[in-house]
Amino acid sequence: MPLQGGLPMDALGGAVVEIACDESGFSGSNLLDVATPVFTHASVDLGVDEAAQLLRALRSGSRRPLEEVKSGQFLRGPHSGEALEWLLAALSGRAHVHVVDKEYFLVTRIVDLFLVEPSYAAGTRLTQADRRAALTLYRAGRASGPDWSVFLGAFVELVRTKRRHRPDRRALEGFFQARDSLAARLGDGADGVLDGLTRSRVRAVVSRLAHGDPSIPPPLEPMLPALAETVLFWSGGHRQVLVIHDEQSALTAGRLRRLQQVLSDSTDSAPTADAEARPVRMSPFAGLVTVDSRDDPRVQVADLLAGIARRSPSLGEDDLLQPFLSPTSLRDPEH
Repeated sequence: MPLQGGLPMDALGGAVVEIACDESGFSGSNLLDVATPVFTHASVDLGVDEAAQLLRALRSGSRRPLEEVKSGQFLRGPHSGEALEWLLAALSGRAHVHVVDKEYFLVTRIVDLFLVEPSYAAGTRLTQADRRAALTLYRAGRASGPDWSVFLGAFVELVRTKRRHRPDRRALEGFFQARDSLAARLGDGADGVLDGLTRSRVRAVVSRLAHGDPSIPPPLEPMLPALAETVLFWSGGHRQVLVIHDEQSALTAGRLRRLQQVLSDSTDSAPTADAEARPVRMSPFAGLVTVDSRDDPRVQVADLLAGIARRSPSLGEDDLLQPFLSPTSLRDPEH
């Protein structure tokens, strides 16, 4: 079968860095799965030969041949502590990990969809102005008891992708009931955030989702904002980023093109010119090529790093992983 996803590379306008990426913790639309509370997206700028050599060194310490080095096996292996220290030292300055707390991601989606105009910039550093409301609701909600889980579950059910001609009336009423029950328990401004989730606003956005409005990013997909953050990190504001990524059905050309445009509109990249000499702004996102991870050692290294970060009890707050974590990771900065 042909690989899914990808975005053809546009004309390049200067310095370009090629990175390889993969994720860990994908659970589909089940973002409340307690077994996988975080999603990690890792990237490396290794060359193919560099990555292959690194993997060969890791396999040499294994008692059995491995087609791919996976994080679970790696962390359970003999001398795993020493192996992890060696791996991270080898990746110093060459890798990056973006962490998404799935529960917090859902809260940012509620704010991004129902309090402001939906955008492909949602969930990234480009929408930091909306984080105060999301943090207020997230922190108060987590301390409120079982009504919090009911509210988040009602939101997931409301926006789960289903092709309809009209919103699901039962899901709408379930969401409003959960909102009202939660609001009765909240204070310190969090109830005010819920007051902004008006029936007219929620119904209008859900109606757009039901009709497949392509301008709204997939509500339950953390991959896209994580990819945007990865591109912005490696771009550094002065170069374009070409992404080599493991196959992902979420990374359709249409979605990636919208993300590319948002990053172009929202960054300070220097203008360039097209063939007709009309000024255009060059996006830091040059394109994305999907590959089978078994065929690309760079993606295998990114997959290994993503899995290690996701399985870290402290989520990278220890000395070894901390340098690799994105400071704009989508999680509560106090946890």
